Amino acid sequence: MEKKRILFISQEITPYLPESEMSVKSRYLPQGIQERGREIRTFMPRYGNVNERRNQLHEVIRLSGMNLVISDADHPLIIKVASIQAARMQVYFIDNEDYFHRKHVLKDGKGKEFDDNDERAVFFARGVLETVIKLRWAPDVIHCHGWLTSLVPMYIKKAYNDDPLFAKSKVVYSVYNENFKKPLNSKAAENVMIDGIKASDVELLKEPSYESMSKLGIEYADAVIQGSEEINPQLAEYIAASQKLSLPYQPEETYLDAYNEFYDKVL
Repeated sequence: MEKKRILFISQEITPYLPESEMSVKSRYLPQGIQERGREIRTFMPRYGNVNERRNQLHEVIRLSGMNLVISDADHPLIIKVASIQAARMQVYFIDNEDYFHRKHVLKDGKGKEFDDNDERAVFFARGVLETVIKLRWAPDVIHCHGWLTSLVPMYIKKAYNDDPLFAKSKVVYSVYNENFKKPLNSKAAENVMIDGIKASDVELLKEPSYESMSKLGIEYADAVIQGSEEINPQLAEYIAASQKLSLPYQPEETYLDAYNEFYDKVL
């Protein structure tokens, strides 16, 4: 039997970023799934606080060089890669000076969310999907971790749905305990529009908030996982009301096997 292919797209992965619930899970889950006989690919952004020299990142020239247009401006897409030797796995990094060269992830040093986080989410989602197309690697399951990946399910279902590589891909969206204080940019609904997306697809963003964008992720995903023991109550309600295939929070001892079995259910 051909190995099933799982694409992991994560907002943060340790050791490239400090340890957090999401970064630790995003590091050990792909390894555990690979050890259970699946084929994997893993992506994250190349933030400014990722130490390139220490982690031995290098640019993949054949994958870099595309421009993505966001808010009427061209943004070059640079792809880098690093290896986690102990896990025999590679991590691909989506890099762009305008969006990712600051020293923080989604909030500045004072804990204030960046004004262009919506555009950063667009760039990251499109950057990953365009790179997977260049790799000619058709994923069976696409597992998205964290708010920054919340546009991937919609893009797969609406904008990339006629690409044969993604024709059979199922999307799983993991919701974590992420707390945001500010609303999103008032133009968020406009900024996330790409070819294939209609205004009616992003109705939820009439209220431009981080919760609304997470709801978009839940709405278009085939299945949802509660990644943290406690999550935003609005999102917990939304998951329950969606009646999607879902997996409740799994503790550290059981999550690898539970997720692996869940992928089979999704497929």
